[in-house]
Amino acid sequence: MIRINKLSKRYKIGSEVVKALDEATLHVAKGEFVSVIGPSGSGKSTLMNIIGCLDVADSGEYLLDGIPIEDYTENQLAAVRNRKIGFVFQSFNLIPKLTAEENVELPLIYQGVRKAERAERVAQALEKVKLRRRAAHFPTELSGGQQQRVAIARAIVTRPSLILADEPTGNLDSKTTLEIMDIFHELHQQGNTILLITHEDDVAMQAQRRVHIMDGRLSEVYE
Repeated sequence: MIRINKLSKRYKIGSEVVKALDEATLHVAKGEFVSVIGPSGSGKSTLMNIIGCLDVADSGEYLLDGIPIEDYTENQLAAVRNRKIGFVFQSFNLIPKLTAEENVELPLIYQGVRKAERAERVAQALEKVKLRRRAAHFPTELSGGQQQRVAIARAIVTRPSLILADEPTGNLDSKTTLEIMDIFHELHQQGNTILLITHEDDVAMQAQRRVHIMDGRLSEVYE
């Protein structure tokens, strides 16, 4: 599903050029659960943004489902982000003025899904994360773990083929982290491809495969 070959990305900060990615190579097959682990500043978020079609590399090759990303038009990339990829962020990125179910519904509104189908799919997504009883609550009325569950429901409501999770447990305590990881395991068992970025060893170890990132370079982790 994901095929990255010798991907490089540089940023200029003042007079200094920083290599966020340095000829990174990564292959993720359909249905895999892969974690990318590395410290702050190692290039994790840059990698996630490029895989999620939110940014582009300076050089190298990125194929998504066999198609080079540069062959997509802007409209096609927007459709890929909205339909094929589900994003889960460390900071939840929920809209405070919307209830849990309204936050989850938003991507379906962008897709033009009819109201009756939206209601059914939102209910199913919230049920999957065991939060249907909190559907009418606003983010400020939910705990951090519950907010992350809403964010996961929003990511899966479009039925994406790929879930990208960027430090999804970074703001959570150990008990809530276990609960959130249980949800990712369930999603993986249901056939979802998951790429999870983290700096936590115990989180990374729960994936099928671990990939280490340091100074923009990727290497497989073997036991």
